[in-house]
Amino acid sequence: MSRSGARILVDQLVVHGVDTAFCVPGESYIAVLDALRDAPIRLVVARHEAGAANMAEAYGKLTGRPGICFVTRAPGATHAATGVYTAFQDSTPLLLFVGQVPLEHRGREAFQELDYAAVFGAITKLAIEVEEAEQFPELTARAFQTAVSGRPGPVVVALPEDVLSETADVEDTAQFSPARAAPSPEGLARAHDLLSAAERPLIVVGGGGWSAAAAEDLRSFAEASGLPVAASFRRQDYLDNTSPSYAGVLTIGHDAALAQRLRDADLLLVIGSRLGDIATRGYTTLEPPRTPQTLVHVHADPEELGRVFQPDLAIVSGSADFLAAARTLEPVDGSHRAEWTESARADFLASLRHQRGPGDLDLGDVMQYLRERLPDDAVLTNGAGNYTVWCHRFYAFRRYRTQLAPCSGAMGYGIPAAIAAKVVHPERTVVCVSGDGDFLMSGHELAAAVQEELPIVVLVVNNGMYGTIRMHQERLFPGRVVGTDLVNPDFAAWAHAFGAYGEVVLRSEDFPEAFDRALAQSRPALLELRVDPEAITPRQTLSEIRAEAGSAR
Repeated sequence: MSRSGARILVDQLVVHGVDTAFCVPGESYIAVLDALRDAPIRLVVARHEAGAANMAEAYGKLTGRPGICFVTRAPGATHAATGVYTAFQDSTPLLLFVGQVPLEHRGREAFQELDYAAVFGAITKLAIEVEEAEQFPELTARAFQTAVSGRPGPVVVALPEDVLSETADVEDTAQFSPARAAPSPEGLARAHDLLSAAERPLIVVGGGGWSAAAAEDLRSFAEASGLPVAASFRRQDYLDNTSPSYAGVLTIGHDAALAQRLRDADLLLVIGSRLGDIATRGYTTLEPPRTPQTLVHVHADPEELGRVFQPDLAIVSGSADFLAAARTLEPVDGSHRAEWTESARADFLASLRHQRGPGDLDLGDVMQYLRERLPDDAVLTNGAGNYTVWCHRFYAFRRYRTQLAPCSGAMGYGIPAAIAAKVVHPERTVVCVSGDGDFLMSGHELAAAVQEELPIVVLVVNNGMYGTIRMHQERLFPGRVVGTDLVNPDFAAWAHAFGAYGEVVLRSEDFPEAFDRALAQSRPALLELRVDPEAITPRQTLSEIRAEAGSAR
């Protein structure tokens, strides 16, 4: 049967199991929009392409399947680039379909023409352009296959207008099947021997390509052998934080005791993580190229192994495949190092206790309440900023994929991610924590949440500044404040203007009842948390940072 290119494309999405797509509509792919109208695919419309791409990225994290995003050509694509970069850094499967000028107009700098391979080549696994309608089955299958295989990541597919309109008689493709690397029996046996001989082993987990089954395999493997586990930056939900094996997160400004434990370990089993600069405190706790510890590095991408750190044992394998195989091995006897694992756990539990900072509303109090109040399957999302230190330090994640946070450090991620989470898991509680500067980069997506009738809860931490930059400003140029003060709207009134619920919270003791009121809403709800600007980090106030920097000059 002869079909338009747009219809063939949408039919391929259905073949590959797509149930949701995110977009900002554009005339360059209007034929696809028309085809989607008759497809069994939910179309969620964002208010900005960055929001649409971030929603798709969060969907990819939540499901393990490629998030689908459609944007218009050039400006729409460049707006979406931050979401693509996040998918690349976070190893998340994502397909960005982008409108393109007609084939005959290419190379003339036509209106909104862009060379997508050149623009996106460095932050994608693949950037391709469809040149004939009959190519859609083949190239769509290739895009799905590429996005999920090996180290997952983003793929960009450009859609020339005339190719979407032309017709072709071509069969649909078969559903994609990920190509996955599994560990060799020899590699597994060697890793088992090294773990058996180690006195102070530490597992470090991270990267993409995980699943709920992999998280459960990790828990069984670590607990059976009495092994401590540290999570990489924003991968805290890879192991139930109530597990006796969970030792904390190697995040920005992570606990000093955990940093010391990383140094003191005599064996590191790194599963999926790249051991980047955040996990290693700027490559200071571990210095490339050789670690003093025996390093067993498991990664799905063979090019990653040895790229920064030279392992003693390199295993090319997806994390899920390695853990499924490791779980079948005899547990390692951990009785002789029980104190090592128990002390790691004790250090983590101690790190959850916070000291109250200045002001009537303390963010540590808020996170403690959420830790005790939210159900195990609640999803917590955030973007970037100093407020996230409280989120990662004082909250406990108990289920896989209950944390949605960009390893890329991108602001504006929290609300789009919360929308995606509520689309995927409408039965779950979804809470977005956002800074005031962070929120205003994507706060307009509250309109999408209202339109889609998604009762997310947004906590806006308002300290009237770009807090992270102010902190660095005071450390490097004490007292010389420029460009970091913010004049903010009334965020509760902002929420009301969108048709959401809004409320201002001024004191810690008022937060529990306000949060309960927000949870009870059948629409999106926003709580503005007005915090003291002095409360810049859990460890130091703004004045203390300024004074310390001034005395050192």
